[in-house]
Amino acid sequence: MPRCFRPPSRFLSEGGPLHEFLAFGLKEARACLFAGGFFLLLLASRHLHLPGLARYDLILFLSLGLQGVLVATRVETLDEVKTLCLFHGFGLLLEVFKTHPSIHSWSYPEPGFFMVQGVPLYSGFMYAAVASYMTQAWRLFDLRILRYPDHRLSALLAAAIYLNFFTHHFGPDLRWPLSLAVLWVFRHTWVGFTVLPGGPRRRMPLALSFLLIGFFIWVAENAATWGGAWAYPDQRLGWRPVGLGKVHSWSLLVILSFVCVADLKHLKERFRARPAL
Repeated sequence: MPRCFRPPSRFLSEGGPLHEFLAFGLKEARACLFAGGFFLLLLASRHLHLPGLARYDLILFLSLGLQGVLVATRVETLDEVKTLCLFHGFGLLLEVFKTHPSIHSWSYPEPGFFMVQGVPLYSGFMYAAVASYMTQAWRLFDLRILRYPDHRLSALLAAAIYLNFFTHHFGPDLRWPLSLAVLWVFRHTWVGFTVLPGGPRRRMPLALSFLLIGFFIWVAENAATWGGAWAYPDQRLGWRPVGLGKVHSWSLLVILSFVCVADLKHLKERFRARPAL
């Protein structure tokens, strides 16, 4: 091979940039096992028909089965499942509100038995999937948060973000002011991660990671609405891409998920550090 076309051995060697890049992709895929599996179930459910079982209920049972497999194989821990249940509840409450006829942000047009106020119970798994990615990535990449703000301040900001998803229907929409507050509060915060065991630690601004994750959730949302998992008002007569502005909303939801996971870990460490009585 001519020398000019010969790839540098360091680039391809174990521990080199290409090796680290491939390892990063594999770990990201591992962190997305539940989220990716859940969205595959949404798409596959279009072609699965069981007599007497509505599609929304089938998705619920398959999602529970997927969760059980991940716990049984120790991909997820019981502590992580408790966190996912918390986000399932947050998500279901938001779904019930958003699909109310007076709000009608989106809808679930198909019938089902396991539903609450017209919202299928499987919908909470969409929010739990985000939390699952967070908890898995935290462990797999050995995340370390540098210069994290006061946990009371981050919790207050997360609560304001969550409440704004409800209150903006009746008053001013504070998404942009809250986004500016996020940039200010986390302006010095970086997330450090390790891809290869014993390899160099990388880092990136935490606020940038929120935006990147929000973008990929938006991509998955387009696939899910195309598969008929739910429908926005402008998709009732035929599928069309979800507006790019949803990346902003998903990024805010990612912030809520991240802050909850970070604060729960902080509380757990504080309890462990308390002296025994």
